[in-house]
Amino acid sequence: MFTALCIRIFDQSIRDYHVYNDIHRVISNPYEKSAIEHLLYAKNWIDTVQWHLEDVVRDPRIDPVKALELKRWIDRSNQERTDMVEYIDSYFLAQYKDVQPQAGASINTESPAWAIDRLSILGLKIYHMREEATRPDASEEHRRACQAKLDILLEQQRDLSAAIEELLADIAAGRKYMKVYKQMKMYNDPSLNPVLYGQKP
Repeated sequence: MFTALCIRIFDQSIRDYHVYNDIHRVISNPYEKSAIEHLLYAKNWIDTVQWHLEDVVRDPRIDPVKALELKRWIDRSNQERTDMVEYIDSYFLAQYKDVQPQAGASINTESPAWAIDRLSILGLKIYHMREEATRPDASEEHRRACQAKLDILLEQQRDLSAAIEELLADIAAGRKYMKVYKQMKMYNDPSLNPVLYGQKP
């Protein structure tokens, strides 16, 4: 199953990040660039770094200049995340390019890669909730509450995986078809963001 591969690669990326637990660590992708595993690993690495950026930027004692630097880093990361989703969807478009949609075939509310994006974020939630559920210095009440949340996250991972597998099967059989809409983000584009194109040189 494709989602089993995703979960395995995402788990590997998350574990690799936490060897050093450093937002400045340069990625070392262990997979060949031509492999889908390379894209999945790169996608989750971006998500994992951004997860920790979001933690750091919420430090109430953070220097405002440092916070602005991190906010701009997060903006760049969001664009990279979007680009990576589109690369993964391009993989699926190539996989299913010869499938003829059936009469009455419908389009899904999201593409396969955007559903996989949610699976990647879910992997991070599971990893960190498991840490909280087993944190030695936390109270028993805290650990119990986090274990209950972890159980729900694991159920959500199973349900989302099943939904993705069903979507891929439907696309392969022509019951559904997919399109990729470029996200066309505006805030990072100097020609589209009024604040940027309105600035004087």
